[in-house]
Amino acid sequence: MRQSSTLFLLSGTALVTALFFASAPNAATPEAKPAQEEVTFEAENVGSFAGAFLAARTADVDHDYETAITLYRKALEFDPANIEIRERLMISLLLNGQFEDGLAEAEALKEDEAVERITTIVRGLDAIRDGRFDEAKTLVAYKGPNDLDRLTQTLIGAWADVGAGKGKQAMDTIAKMSGPDWFKVFTDYHLGAMAIEMGEPGTARDHLTAAITSQEAVATAPDTFMRAVMALARLEAAEGNKQKALDAISVGDGMISNYAPLKALRESIENGETPEQQISDAADGAAAVLFSVGAALNRQGSEDMVSLYLQLSHSIDQDSADTLILLGGIAEKLEQPERAIGYYEQVPEDSPMRRISELQLGLALAGTDKVEDAREHLKELIASDPSDLRSYLAYGSVLSDAKDYEAMAANYDKAVEVIGPVAGPGDWTIYFQRGIAYERLKKWEQAEPNFLKALELNAEQPQVLNYLGYSWVDMNRNLEDGLDMIRRAVELRPDDGYVVDSLGWAYYRMGRFEDAVTELERAVQLRAGDATINDHLGDAYWRVGRKLEAVYQWNRALISEGEDVNREQINEKIKEGLPPLDPTATTADKSPAEPAAPAPAPAQPDKKS
Repeated sequence: MRQSSTLFLLSGTALVTALFFASAPNAATPEAKPAQEEVTFEAENVGSFAGAFLAARTADVDHDYETAITLYRKALEFDPANIEIRERLMISLLLNGQFEDGLAEAEALKEDEAVERITTIVRGLDAIRDGRFDEAKTLVAYKGPNDLDRLTQTLIGAWADVGAGKGKQAMDTIAKMSGPDWFKVFTDYHLGAMAIEMGEPGTARDHLTAAITSQEAVATAPDTFMRAVMALARLEAAEGNKQKALDAISVGDGMISNYAPLKALRESIENGETPEQQISDAADGAAAVLFSVGAALNRQGSEDMVSLYLQLSHSIDQDSADTLILLGGIAEKLEQPERAIGYYEQVPEDSPMRRISELQLGLALAGTDKVEDAREHLKELIASDPSDLRSYLAYGSVLSDAKDYEAMAANYDKAVEVIGPVAGPGDWTIYFQRGIAYERLKKWEQAEPNFLKALELNAEQPQVLNYLGYSWVDMNRNLEDGLDMIRRAVELRPDDGYVVDSLGWAYYRMGRFEDAVTELERAVQLRAGDATINDHLGDAYWRVGRKLEAVYQWNRALISEGEDVNREQINEKIKEGLPPLDPTATTADKSPAEPAAPAPAPAQPDKKS
């Protein structure tokens, strides 16, 4: 299936899910309080503990924290001593950004071993925030077997020592901490930040340099890597080493392109300024620990854990733009665009990430069905800085969702003009999206060169390999080259159901039906509930004589997601089956169902492949 994924390690999701309850809620809202009057009215009409509990759990699963909190409190009116309900209430409060209320529950639950990992961190953060550093160190002391918890709580405890004036002790604690290899980027960054606080630039330089020259740092924790780059650049600028500061920035730019804060930092240093460090005290350090770990966990399926860490970080560092943007991104993943907008609007006006937040806000507006508002917002951003390619990507995404491919193509034509005659490796996305626009307009002569240009800039990009290979096979052109491209895309993205579907459908188009069944069965497992994949598998089953299973898959396609499948055609297949193959044909008898429109990359910076 031609599907372009949206650009927007450590295993730890059990902290919220397995540790507390089976279906924990996800990202929180910063300020928006949806339908509070209606929520209160509904809670007042709940007449039993069971009713309140079940309704609260439903709201929990739907990530509707306002409702969940109200209903858990209602349940506690019926059963004030119910510890499980109070645990769930505490988690919902924290995930909803209500730290003070969550803290009150954490104090009430401080003897509850089931939620000890959360209550100790919450209470420790409160102590650091209030300057009770020795108490904080005692609260977060960890002796358990979990590496992630040990890293988190040891680092927070070390920052408490820094706050208490025991910087050397803090650094010794971290230096002596043993653990897996992925600890190092976190420990080096925080050791460097602590050394800066203690006025030891040489020591700080050594640790920060180690953090940014580690081959695993970007893969393990890209956000912490970038914070280390910027901390080192600021340190060198403060020491009067302008060129070394710019060299550090170049290291970061070489690994993660178009990162707005790095661009702003470069401009500041080039102008002879000495920007302040992001961490200025123990509270900032503790917030940075939680950000570092939460950001590293930010993978599909880990939203619960990530939201919790980021909300705790946000509670003591409310101006951190990268934390707000990550929280907004999680809200968008959970299809909560209004919540996302609330986060993006909180990014400080003077932050170098403000433009990123404005771009993401435009995308979120489209998610609330305010498509015209989104278009106008993003067009204004393009006009304010026509050289910013991220603006074209964000606007192109909205146009793609609206299926306005003429405007989408014109948008990317302008972006290519901005790039000029010499494109860089990071520009592949612009050409890829322009190719998609022209392909959807059925202008293959204009689409194909853009896909080829994207591959010239990034030869191992699985999205492009998949899209171009699928298109060639679909059109019965360059069959072997197209198949090789899709195979390579599958090697690069073995768990991507859309890419595996492409391989299965390529085999189908080439008449290799048994191979098609093998790959399409795997695609269905990877991407359950996609109508196009179910439809493809049904066709493959029919061709290998598994006709009952074919009808079953076609029926599944009718009730699955995928607005672009031809439901009339599927109903006809259910009724009549597929026509016999033409024995003289070199490929299968029919074209695939029109694939779903791609979702081009939003404005977030992407790691260079």
